[in-house]
Amino acid sequence: MRILSLVPGGINEQLLFFPTLESLKIKYPNALIDVLVEPSAKSAYRICPYINEILVFDYQDRHTSADYLNLIGVIRDKGYDIAITAEKNWILELLLWSNSIPWRIGYKTQTSWLLSHSIIQDKEQYAAKTYHDLLLNLNIQSPCPSIKIAVPRDDISWAEKELQRLEVAENGYIVIHGGINNVYPTSSWIDIINTIYEKEPSLSVILLQGSIDEAWTKPILNNCKHLKTINPNNLGKLSAIIAGANLLVCTDSVPLQLSIAVGTYTIALFADTNPNQKIPTNHNRCITIESPSNKLADIHSSVILEKIWHG
Repeated sequence: MRILSLVPGGINEQLLFFPTLESLKIKYPNALIDVLVEPSAKSAYRICPYINEILVFDYQDRHTSADYLNLIGVIRDKGYDIAITAEKNWILELLLWSNSIPWRIGYKTQTSWLLSHSIIQDKEQYAAKTYHDLLLNLNIQSPCPSIKIAVPRDDISWAEKELQRLEVAENGYIVIHGGINNVYPTSSWIDIINTIYEKEPSLSVILLQGSIDEAWTKPILNNCKHLKTINPNNLGKLSAIIAGANLLVCTDSVPLQLSIAVGTYTIALFADTNPNQKIPTNHNRCITIESPSNKLADIHSSVILEKIWHG
């Protein structure tokens, strides 16, 4: 048996789809499970133990008929028995139909008659559960499992060496991630980091730094003399660093989902997103702080520090 999952979106969306892939693998242990994802999301599958092959398709791009014909050919060559699409796109639904895939599963739309089975999408619940609901059409009624990842041994070794190089304190370390576009003010991060050092000088603080974050990190480094930085260049390394931390402080971002997967205590900052859509209801290792104005900048650093010390 061969199964194709069409999963649009970035790395966050892929991580939230992992529980669906896990349940598919449990139901069909001998099946080959492929995913069709955007180029920017392909790297998520470095830490996914359930998939066979990664196919790439830019869901956001303007495609010509030749692009779709090429995709039709790729899918036809694989001979899929089941296709599960999380994308509401009538062209893709038509594409699956034209390939005569017996089980074509997706969300109910005006064109979902092109699918063999569809279900109403509930966007208000935990996003991983919304994906997992698609499996009801396959009579998979087990609860949505938690996100699980498999970190390559080489990435774990890299993290261990980096922590030694940084001379991380024996009492452990706190990881900070500013998030996409780093919209939480640097002045607030500086206050948080320096207050942590004043109260717990035996703890190290590590700032996750991306390749394009220099303009954001420079003023923080200039004002936090004991701060350490690290730049994991793949999700396995990032997961290993987060897994070893005493605490992660982050915005709604990829590190949040990784921390949920590895069980690290986390304080997560939210602006205009409902935390219930990003965090499972039974997860008790994450404290959420919601902005009073839908702007992260309006979360005062004192509120975050209160949660760090008193939960």
